[in-house]
Amino acid sequence: MPEGHTIRRLRNDLDRLFGDGPITASSPQGRFADGAAVIDQRVVDRFEADGKHLFGHFGNDILHVHLGLIGKFGPSVDGADAHCRLRLAASGISWDLRGPSTCAVISPDVHAAICAGLGPDPLGRSSDPSAFIEQINSTRKPIGAALLDQRRVSGIGNVYRAELCFLSGIRPTTSAATVDKTTLADMWDTIRTLMRRGVRQGRIITRDPSEVGGPRRLQRLDDDERLYVYKRDSERCHRCGTEIRLVEIAQRKCWYCPECQQT
Repeated sequence: MPEGHTIRRLRNDLDRLFGDGPITASSPQGRFADGAAVIDQRVVDRFEADGKHLFGHFGNDILHVHLGLIGKFGPSVDGADAHCRLRLAASGISWDLRGPSTCAVISPDVHAAICAGLGPDPLGRSSDPSAFIEQINSTRKPIGAALLDQRRVSGIGNVYRAELCFLSGIRPTTSAATVDKTTLADMWDTIRTLMRRGVRQGRIITRDPSEVGGPRRLQRLDDDERLYVYKRDSERCHRCGTEIRLVEIAQRKCWYCPECQQT
């Protein structure tokens, strides 16, 4: 499932491509024909990203998109009409939304209710970690489960949660209620830094630049080099050489280093 940095980058792209004039909206697949008709030939006020949710504001009509597990939103592909839920076009540019879990036109009240149900977004404007600390400390569930709960913190997915626990030296099975506030404040700063990097570079890279030859090399890292633990079970830890282990938390696989993550 795309994580928060992907949605924020998508928001930026849509604002840049479609923010200057009327948008042609259609549903080649037909499943969103009524919704597309509502926003067709209208000017978008702004696109908004909140965690894994994307919103397009057309006055009091708000396009709500959640990509879910298989959704994609990008430049149109010839012959893909059967899978295209929504097509946005303007000035010779055309983008297709395919396979989302949610694609709907909603009211401002519904939009407000969705956003109110989300935890703090590390990519939001606020750098105050207090809401994050409160939400994480208020559950005895494993911290690996709490970090995936979008009601506690929005935008973190399976990759970021495994990498964040590694960088914080915390096992994902540790009770969230027992993690001290100083550690959680540091985690908040770390995830904000990592997700902002993800927006800039278009993929998740968590390795420390000093470990891979400097910041200029980050963009050229192979998949096995750019992450510390995610999907690296039975491989050796980049930092200590210990074998990475796999555990299941919140019905999702999670990876950790038993030596680097002892808390």
